[in-house]
Formats: sequence, C-alpha cells, structure tokens
Amino acid sequence: MNYTKIKTEDILSWLKNNLNETRYLHSLGTAQCAKELAQRYALDSDKAYIAGLLHDCAKCFPTEKLLSIIDAHIDIEEQEKLSYKTLHAPVSAYIAKTEFGVEDSEILSSIRWHTIGKINMSNFEKIIFLADKIEPNTRDKKHSNQIKNILNEDRGLDKALLMCYKATIISLVERDLRICMPTIDIYNELEQIISKS
Repeated sequence: MNYTKIKTEDILSWLKNNLNETRYLHSLGTAQCAKELAQRYALDSDKAYIAGLLHDCAKCFPTEKLLSIIDAHIDIEEQEKLSYKTLHAPVSAYIAKTEFGVEDSEILSSIRWHTIGKINMSNFEKIIFLADKIEPNTRDKKHSNQIKNILNEDRGLDKALLMCYKATIISLVERDLRICMPTIDIYNELEQIISKS
C-alpha cells in the first residue's frame, strides 16, 4: 500500500535537500529500525518505514519558521512551546501530510508525538518513538543496546519507553531545564503499567 503521494526516492531527495547530513543519516536509520521493530511486533513495516523516514523532516527548519507554521496551521498546547527542540514534531507531521500526502492517521500521530510522547500511545507510536532513540546510524550504541535488551523482556516495549523517559528526565534536571507536564504524566503512567505486570 502507498502511504505517500510521491515515490520514496523523491522523499529521499527532499530530505537530502532539507536536512543536514547527520539528520539525513538519522532519518534513514530510524526508518530501517522502525521497519524492523514493526516486523517484530507484527505491525505494518512499510507504514513504519515511512513514519521513520519522515519523523524529523522539519528538524532543520529555523525556529522562527517552525513557530510560524505552528501559529498558522497547528493547534498545540502553550507548554509544548517551552522547548524549541520539540517544535519540529508537530511541524513534521504537518509537512508529512501537506508535502508528501500522508493521510494515514497512525503515521501522522506517530510523527506528531515522537518527541514528548503522549498518554496511551499505541504500539505503532511506541516503536516510532523508540526507533528514533535507538537507530544505529547516529545514536549512542551503549544506550541503544540497553534498550534493545530490555525489548526482549516481558512488557519490553513499555519498559524500554520508561528507560527513555528516565534518561530524558535525568538529562533535563542535570541541565536545569524545564520538564513539561506530559513527560511527568507519561513517566507515571508507564511506572504504573509496569508495576502491575
């Protein structure tokens, strides 16, 4: 099934022209990792590949452009604007829809929430979130391997997500940066899910 209105090679060309080299390699790695995770969890691997490929398509846009697109076209919570590092997620979902013709709601949602996540993420959204963190091209191998090992455990997806959220919260605290409330809520949700299993 085709999930975009243009060919994959044209998407790759667009990404090459709009991302720096590291981000382009990261997108390729995320797409491949998402495809592999989808196969592992009996999800649509072609759909996962497209989501992984496009998840950061707006990452290299200047902050002013991201905010301009958000103000004109996207409804987001004010607290989500606290960090310029996550603004690309809703904009990437918007670009996926308007530039590449993606209409699949699961692809768009997984791109939209791949940075801060949300309560009650689907397994598809979880694997795109994780693929972004563990792809082999640009991510720290030690951290990636720890997450991959956790995926082998019971409730591995949720445990791997929890590990990512712990690392994020620790990093934000160490850098004296604000933590948005959804991050805390998702962390608490995952702790509760895992403690009941």
